[in-house]
Amino acid sequence: MGDQPTFTLHIDQNKYLPLDGREVHAILTISSTGQVTTTTSAPSEAAEVIIIDTSGSMSGSKIREARQAAATAVQTLRDGAYFAVIAGTDTAKVVYPRGNQLVRASAATRAEAQQAIGRLNANGGTSIGQWLLLAQNLLSTQPGAIKHAVLMTDGQNNEGPERFAAALAHCEGHFTCDSLGVGADWVPAELRKVADALLGTFDFVRDQSDLAAFFQKITQTSMAKTVAELAMRVWIPQTARLKFVKQVSPTLLDLTGKRTDINPLTGDYPTGSWGTEEREYHLCVEVPPGQIGQEIRAGWVKLVLPDTQEVFASGNVLAQWTDDLAQSTQLNRKVAHYTGQAELHELIQDGLSARAAGDVDTATARLAKAKQLAQESGREDTARLLDKVVEVDPGTGTARLRRDVDKNDEIELDTGSVRTSRLRKNEEG
Repeated sequence: MGDQPTFTLHIDQNKYLPLDGREVHAILTISSTGQVTTTTSAPSEAAEVIIIDTSGSMSGSKIREARQAAATAVQTLRDGAYFAVIAGTDTAKVVYPRGNQLVRASAATRAEAQQAIGRLNANGGTSIGQWLLLAQNLLSTQPGAIKHAVLMTDGQNNEGPERFAAALAHCEGHFTCDSLGVGADWVPAELRKVADALLGTFDFVRDQSDLAAFFQKITQTSMAKTVAELAMRVWIPQTARLKFVKQVSPTLLDLTGKRTDINPLTGDYPTGSWGTEEREYHLCVEVPPGQIGQEIRAGWVKLVLPDTQEVFASGNVLAQWTDDLAQSTQLNRKVAHYTGQAELHELIQDGLSARAAGDVDTATARLAKAKQLAQESGREDTARLLDKVVEVDPGTGTARLRRDVDKNDEIELDTGSVRTSRLRKNEEG
């Protein structure tokens, strides 16, 4: 590697366990300078596919805003980046360029793409899986590139769940995708599946006039990526069990089921492409009980480029048994913080699901507890959204669901629950 590493890894944990302690928790903070300093590979090309919902529900002002957003994304592409634009209905069609291919961004190709985008009309249904499959076909023509798609939709997916799941499985591991839902008629759970499968984000565009700004921000972030793929390689002892690996910041994303086995004790967990940024991950390992004073390495984490096996950073997750109650009961602040953030997300999801199913008691209990946790953890934005769904009498503590909840408020609460807050520096001690 070069003189300065592209990545750094910092591990926060309390290694001390009581005599019957089994679970070891650690927060892994991965920081990237965005500088490519590998000796074995050059900086990657960029390949971008812009996917626009042009179904019938996009008629009127929506399709005009979508055309402007797509044109803005094209204008934001850096020179030389490969790109294509897809129009999505119950099928998927390449709007630009002609044929199933990508073209390099230049002044001429940007102008041609914007002309093609300007001719888009709204008609037909919605089959998000088909859009993604076409994006995969296009992106596969640039195997060495940092492959990314941005997708927007305003309606519910019309294809069957099995067909949608099969499309996501086919695309998983081949490119990342950030998704946007516009208006109040789309289903957050569907874009959440896209985000989970393709290591991306999904967000809510409440005001359709803001769509171009969202597209610009997502495309700028994509164009700033410099490393196509980074894997988190985790080794654990033979007698241990890795319970989960989750991204906890800036958004919640469970990586546990995405493991690629290296050997019986070691597995790689994908993290997607990287630029200048910082993310945090929560690792939990179950170990057998130990003796007082015994210290073991409960995990060994490396940051690896899968194609070259080049290691950028590594660190140890430790466990030591003690009969000192003060040591074993001291909570690491980062572990406690992100455990609380995950609990808040689960409470909101459970509460909204119960509300949709007509289970008023469960919905009330979950959402009221979520509101309390949001207030206690300083998530004032989330607490305000929860207040629009559930109200709690400050005197009696009695909670009840509000009637006539604005659908936009519900969607904003749902989509926002995956975004976490960072632990403030003065609280990290």
